[in-house]
Amino acid sequence: MKDMDIQTDEDLSEAYSILEKGDVEGAKTVLGRIFEAQLQGKKQNLPAQEIRFAIWCCSFWKNSLNSFLGRENIERGDSIFNQWKLFLDSKNAQEGKNFTKAFFAIQKGVFSKALDAFSLSENESNPFQKSELFRKQGMCLKKLGEYEKAIRSMTEANALTPSSAPVLAEMADCFALLGEEKKAKVLFREAFFIDASKIDIDFLDSELIHCLIRQAKENGKSGNMLLEWIPVYGVLYGVFNVKRELTLTEVSRLKQQIFDKENELKNPANDSAVLIPRLINMYFWLIDHYTRSGYRLGIDECLIQIRVHDENVYKMYTGTK
Repeated sequence: MKDMDIQTDEDLSEAYSILEKGDVEGAKTVLGRIFEAQLQGKKQNLPAQEIRFAIWCCSFWKNSLNSFLGRENIERGDSIFNQWKLFLDSKNAQEGKNFTKAFFAIQKGVFSKALDAFSLSENESNPFQKSELFRKQGMCLKKLGEYEKAIRSMTEANALTPSSAPVLAEMADCFALLGEEKKAKVLFREAFFIDASKIDIDFLDSELIHCLIRQAKENGKSGNMLLEWIPVYGVLYGVFNVKRELTLTEVSRLKQQIFDKENELKNPANDSAVLIPRLINMYFWLIDHYTRSGYRLGIDECLIQIRVHDENVYKMYTGTK
């Protein structure tokens, strides 16, 4: 039995090694040969469901990758990113996530292809486009498990476009995956405060942020509303508990933003489901500032507004019944 187990591991390791290099056609050929041997009873100890899942992954990506070949480099990389979302949303992928070796082999193969596409476009001169290129390279490196390299790429992106919510969120994700939670919490909190709507949570991998995404979904949040609730739950559940002091300029700007959002909320044409959690998060930041400065009246005023907008959030935040 041990010899059979060893052969099983060797067979699948060969297929997954090929798959990790992005050769989905070659991997499918090997997997098909393994599966055929199993059907003929020559290899009875192979995990049939895992092999079927791996073969399906190869078929899914073979057609997709071939259709992207004639596109420009960045467009090809973006197409792979978009296809990855469709892949994750598919029923087969949802059911196959437990087959971690097969799942991560296809992930590595796919994002190595995307990294090649983005890396071939390094002569970009526009600062914003160059920042986007560094960000996407970093996202690929993260998916390949190269977290430190990904952070370096994100740092390059942040230098070109400071205070970019998508860049900071990806950097935070990398730090979380490296176990550097303090840095991750600061950056996640910052990113969702700057502009939650621009963060693509489909590409975030760390449990630190996934626990908040799950919490938002379990409470019926979806779409842009879900994005705005993530930082609120981050505060309520003690995840976003590493904070920084605001500058006087930032405090002044925050107060103006709150004033503007409160006026937007008065217009029934605006989406209150998105505006309310955004406002609550702003009040949380202002409360932190008032707490540091010892301004009790300001804290109470913020709490009143939070209670007006959402009684449940107020009770959770203040610990009242």
